[in-house]
Amino acid sequence: MWNIKTGECSQILPGHTNVVTGVKFGLDGDIVASCSRDRTIKLWNRYTGECLKALFGHKHWVLGIALHPNEQILASASQDQTIRLWDILIGECQEILRSPRPYEGMNITGISGLSTPQIDTLTALGAIYFH
Repeated sequence: MWNIKTGECSQILPGHTNVVTGVKFGLDGDIVASCSRDRTIKLWNRYTGECLKALFGHKHWVLGIALHPNEQILASASQDQTIRLWDILIGECQEILRSPRPYEGMNITGISGLSTPQIDTLTALGAIYFH
């Protein structure tokens, strides 16, 4: 974290193992939330730098986060095509939101003639493929 008056680094919050993609401060300023390409969200004590909780569940990079004004709910958006709603007091995901995908559950395992890009596209649209 940086002191905006002096331009100096005031605190480093170590813990993510990949690029940090977002940071949000709680309204009271005590909590800092961060998200990363390491698929985690971390909640920090802004004053001590202590990691209070690490939230796990996304299957790909976490691209953004938002804190509810009551500082009890956090929303996270991921490249895994989900938005997760977290209860940050207990550190658990309460709901997973995902847009309907047109090929959800369609099993394309064993289908011949599909190229790798076609398989990738179909699985991104919900199809199931076992190698």
